[in-house]
This record gives sequence, structure tokens and C-alpha cells, in this order.
Amino acid sequence: MTIEQVLNIIGRSFNSEVYAAKVTMQFSQLTNRINGEGAAAWDLHEVAIKAAAAGKDVIVLSVGDPDFATPTAITQAAIEALESGDTHYQLVAGRPEVRQVIAEQFRSTHTPDISADNVMLFAGAQNALFAASLCLLDPGDEILALDPMYVTYEATLGASGANLIPVPMHADGGFRFNAQATREAITPKTRAILITNPNNPTGVMMSNDEVELICDLAIEHDLWVIADEVYDQLIFEGEHISIAHHPGMFERTVTLNSLSKTYAMTGWRVGWAIGPTALVEHFSNLGLCMLYGLAGFSQAAAYTALTQSQAESEHIRVTFKQRRDLVFAELKNIKATPILKPSAGMFIMMDVRALGMNGLEFANALYNATGVAVLDAGAFGKTSFGWVRISFTVDEALLLEACKRIRGFIDQCQQANP
Repeated sequence: MTIEQVLNIIGRSFNSEVYAAKVTMQFSQLTNRINGEGAAAWDLHEVAIKAAAAGKDVIVLSVGDPDFATPTAITQAAIEALESGDTHYQLVAGRPEVRQVIAEQFRSTHTPDISADNVMLFAGAQNALFAASLCLLDPGDEILALDPMYVTYEATLGASGANLIPVPMHADGGFRFNAQATREAITPKTRAILITNPNNPTGVMMSNDEVELICDLAIEHDLWVIADEVYDQLIFEGEHISIAHHPGMFERTVTLNSLSKTYAMTGWRVGWAIGPTALVEHFSNLGLCMLYGLAGFSQAAAYTALTQSQAESEHIRVTFKQRRDLVFAELKNIKATPILKPSAGMFIMMDVRALGMNGLEFANALYNATGVAVLDAGAFGKTSFGWVRISFTVDEALLLEACKRIRGFIDQCQQANP
């Protein structure tokens, strides 16, 4: 029965215009906190994706989604699980055998007793970060985050009501950790520090000395550390240092990771958080009312990935290193637009400020002129304003063509503005 029919029954007239004018539904303050500015960075990417789907001559280098298919054994494990009826509710924290494998692979000298009880499975590292923000932060708390940072951090952490405080890692210093700036940003309201190691978008990986400086600050000021380590297996040079492995840090650290990058499983949405058992218990309570556990067939795939697919993961890493080297070689000699050689990940950063454009202007102009889509790195923070992020998530032939077009476009810009 419609509103008009109900009003007619009780003898009142219905005026749709008056009724509509009186209805002003309100939304919660949460809707403001999750409306981060970084969302606009994806507009050009979405345009390019649609153009590519329509068969247009575009090359999409604006997203961190590996172009590899998920290894066959992983997919087959999920298929077999589905066919065997693995389609029912699961334990909220995740299957013990999957969590135990994650724990065993994370163990170190300083975390010898870590077990499945220290691990919670989530629908990707993004979901794990969201849970960490709700379980660690209260409204009005402050969390420091090294800038530049991944575009969704602001909204994800803001959902808790806490305030994200960007700490600049300046381009002139190679976007490396600035201990002094971090120390000066700490206030009585500071509750946690968020690090991304290796970093997205820069590909910078922290040295052991830099990690130890963060440990010192966290212990001195009694802070939590949230460590996003989703690129820890895509390392090209050096050794990744997990901050939770340092003395005195495991009990104050939440380590986030996933299968997305390492095994080309972005769409599977399998991630996790590692931390103290008391925190994992809180995660489980939150998961009970938020997610209610990952699908069983996804966990079957995850178990196969973690126990049987290391060779495929290594192939992905080696391929990305080769692509990194190719793009760096093709673009490194352009004096007007210096680039940063990443130690890890799947992106190269390019400084376009000398062309008289910011990152967004360059990305739009490049796409309109050449069909190559890159991402405005300014969306990742103020310190990367004037830079663009170029992904190498397509094959070498496409990368060579994209670099050729980028070089040609930069030449045109310089000729137009000598």
C-alpha cells in the first residue's frame, strides 16, 4: 500500500511535492569521515579502464593490480572446495590451519611463540586496517602516518573518529623516514604510528636503522604501531625488516598483510592481521558483527597459496623486477622529469614539477595526448604533490610503448615551453 493510499483511508490529502520537501533524511558523521580526498585520484583511471574495455588504444598504468592470473593450483583448490560443498559458515577468525601457517612464516628470533592465536583473517589488508582503527583508536585520538601514504588510509582510519596526522617524508630526501619530523608530531593525543614498509606509492623500503628509530619512539611514548607490509615479498634490493620482530615491539604492533600482490589475488580479498592475542580476541568480536568469517573456499585457496605456490610467487617478483629495470632504463635520462628507482613494489615515481604542471594536470594531459594513464601521486599526500605514479603491471611490450609515448609527450611539453 502506498503513502497516498494510506492517507486517503484516514481522510488526509496527499501532496507529493509537499511531502518530498518535508523529508530531509540525515546521515551519520561517519559519512563525512570516510569521504577522503584521495578518492578523486581514481577518476582518470576509471575513464581509462572504460576506454580499454571499449577497445580504444590506451595503456593503463594507474593501478596496483598484477596482470598475472592467479596460479592454477590456487584456483583449483577453491574449485575443489566449492565442488565438495565448502560453502558454509566458517570460524570468524579464520581456519586454524591457515592462521598457523601465517604464524609459522612470520616467526623470528624475537617472536618464537607466535601461533594461530596471534592471527586473524580478514577480507584483505584494507579490512584488517579498518578493524585495527576501530579496536585501537577512539574519537579524538591522533595517529601519525608517514606521508606519502596509500590513498584510503585517511578515510579508513577516520572511521574510528581518530585524527590522522600526516608526517612528511620529503621528496628532496628521497621520501625516506624523517625521525625528527615524526618526534615533533607526537602529542599527548598520539595513540599510534602507521607505517607502510615497503611504501606505496614510492617503493621506498626502510633500513634497519630507520625501523629502530620508530621502535624507540613507540616505546618511549607508549604507542601502537600499525605496519602495512603487503609489498614485503616484492623486494628487488635489500632485506625487508618487519618492525614486530624487534625487541619489545610485538606486543605493541599490528602487522597487516595479504595475498593480493604476492600471488596475484587482489580479487580474492584474503588478508590478515598479526598481533597480541588480546587484540586478536577483540578483532574476533568485531568480525562477529561485521564480517562473520571468510568463505571456506577462499581459505582453501589461501592455504594452497601459502604452502604450495612459492615458486609462482617468486616468478611474479622476478618479473616485476625486470619490468622495474626496463621502465627505469627508458625514463631515467629525462632531465626535466627525474624518477625514483623503487626498492620494492610495482610502481615508479616521476617528478613533473619542472614542466609547470602538478601531477593531476600532467596525468590528464598525458592521457588525452597519448592514451597512457598514470596516477596523480598528489593523492597520496602533500609531499608527493607534483609527482605521478607509474605502475609496471603490464607486459614488457606495452611498457616499452608506454615509455615511448611518455618521452614523446614530455618532449612536446618542453618544446612548447622552452
